[in-house]
Amino acid sequence: MKVLGIETSCDETAAAVVSDGVRILSSVVASQVPTHEKYGGVVPELASREHLRKIRPIVEEALRQAAVSLEQVDALAVTEGPGLIGSLLVGLVYGKALALALGKPLVGVNHLEGHIHAVLLENEMAREDDPSLPKTDLPAVTLVVSGGHTSLYLVESLRRDGASVFSYKPLGQTRDDAAGEAFDKVAKLLALGYPGGPIIDRLSAFGNPAAVDFGRIKMKGNPLDFSFSGLKTAVLYRVRGTGLAAEAEERRAWRKTAGRVTIDDVRAHCSQATLDLVASFQRAVVTDLVERTLAAAEKARVQTILVSGGVACNSLLRRQFAESARSCALRAFFPSLALSTDNAAMIAAAGYYKLRAGLRADTSLTAHASFPLGV
Repeated sequence: MKVLGIETSCDETAAAVVSDGVRILSSVVASQVPTHEKYGGVVPELASREHLRKIRPIVEEALRQAAVSLEQVDALAVTEGPGLIGSLLVGLVYGKALALALGKPLVGVNHLEGHIHAVLLENEMAREDDPSLPKTDLPAVTLVVSGGHTSLYLVESLRRDGASVFSYKPLGQTRDDAAGEAFDKVAKLLALGYPGGPIIDRLSAFGNPAAVDFGRIKMKGNPLDFSFSGLKTAVLYRVRGTGLAAEAEERRAWRKTAGRVTIDDVRAHCSQATLDLVASFQRAVVTDLVERTLAAAEKARVQTILVSGGVACNSLLRRQFAESARSCALRAFFPSLALSTDNAAMIAAAGYYKLRAGLRADTSLTAHASFPLGV
């Protein structure tokens, strides 16, 4: 079964063709970073306009790379939420129109479920080439961590009428900022650039992560919930009224006239105090993500951890999970960097299992800005 996936939940226009849920035939992503970087974040109206402009050529390119025609596609899977409503509607309406015109089955996919399947998809692909590789055995605790989401789920797989059916039990979620959002806001405060996560990750290599002690984030109620607004505010208080604030303003003025810059250019305009601050901030965020995920795995009594979403690209997060999981006799799985961020291959893969289970959407399928998974 060849599934055409379409993803437009935020600021990436993506299309992919996946065969039988385990083989990526194509995956094409058009980023909107150049459109939004001067604002320091995604502007919803601009995002939806960019999707309108790119959706058709991106789908056509995905089909071309997969060497299949629309008529050879067996079904379509589209993201129905959560996300920016204007962005979601572009991909969803385009997918519905194609399915209706071609007479092909259509299924809606939760964006968070897609991120989970990005890990499962790549593990299956890798094991096809090398069966000796470890398998992502379920049940597993999954951390989905990105600019819009930071959530923990218990993921299980059941067999129903010969098809795999996945269940998702929420274990914890952020009560305010998502981790990726906190990275972006701190980068904007310090005039480092956008998107903030990759920039802070690279600059942190030149700073001392122990220079600033942000302490541990304590949560009342569910200990598996997250909160990053306090960390962001702590950075603000360390910058406000100090030389770091003046330095940030100088950097902001420089960036307005500098055009395209490299990470080395940004580093050259950062004091050691700024580098130490961002390295310490990153360590505090990563430590909290790892500790709560390990606590969730212990509570759920599972041996497998899956980590996905844009922040899963963070190099420190990957290292700390690998080290911590090894010391706790757990197995931690990440997707590749390309499938950690928003893409349509993960939507097609998740859609495949829904289609095999007999699920279908009709013309009433609509977009949902808020779309909880497993509730």
